Amino acid sequence: MKKVFSIIAVLAICISWISWNKKMSIREKISKEDIIACYNMETLNAYQQEASNTAFAFMHITPKKAADKEQLGKMISFQTSDGKNGSGYYIPAKKKSSRWLIVIQEWWGLNDNIKHEADKYYSDLGNMNVLAVDMYDGKVAATPDSAMKLMRGADMTRMVTIVKGVIELAGKDASIYSVGWCFGGMWSLQTAILAETNAKGSVMFYGRPESNIEKLKTLNCDIIGFFGNKDQSPSPAVVNDFEKNMQAAGKKLETHRYEAGHGFANPSNPAFNEAAAADAYQKAIAFLKAHS
Repeated sequence: MKKVFSIIAVLAICISWISWNKKMSIREKISKEDIIACYNMETLNAYQQEASNTAFAFMHITPKKAADKEQLGKMISFQTSDGKNGSGYYIPAKKKSSRWLIVIQEWWGLNDNIKHEADKYYSDLGNMNVLAVDMYDGKVAATPDSAMKLMRGADMTRMVTIVKGVIELAGKDASIYSVGWCFGGMWSLQTAILAETNAKGSVMFYGRPESNIEKLKTLNCDIIGFFGNKDQSPSPAVVNDFEKNMQAAGKKLETHRYEAGHGFANPSNPAFNEAAAADAYQKAIAFLKAHS
């Protein structure tokens, strides 16, 4: 009797395995959107892991309070595909325009420094809509510790949805440009990829570059990047690899390097390098105007 039960058990296991294997062999077609989403998460999750440790946090000095200035824009909300609303600091073009600059925060959040930067780009670029997107849904950090906690709890999928929401807000015929610093530098490049054929130019102030050559091949615009030789995120070696990867992808990348550390272009950063920041800003404005 025991032998019979043993045979029945073996048969049951075999049938279950065959059934499971058959199901696993039936795969739905993977869409282009699924592949891009997978590529997105690869880079974004790597940044999140790096930014969630104390060594990375110690690279960031607690920012000084931004100078009080009259702001040109106001906060608005927009729809996102996950059923929630996104928000951002918006300055509309003086005349109706299909040109949009998406400004993306540092890891601190959408603070007054980023709003001042948005105002500055708006004033110097001419007739362009400018939107500084709130990637943290209203949360802002004031210290490295609090920024690290925000990053540990960040939902990168939600952030992709927020950026897509801004692109949808701009409209199907929009010319989309992007600029960002550190966390935002990474997202500036990712925004250019997400904007597909609407992307016209992307500015990176440091930030993790995309390392997947197949993903870089999907870019439809030129990139300009500003990096510090004393920075370790990204390090000069990582920037070297970025240049090689962009060349392998057949895409145009213009890089400028300064004898400066991380966050050198942030006026509220105690390590602010005024000369490097001024030079980089003028080059960024010239790049954006040249690609209009």
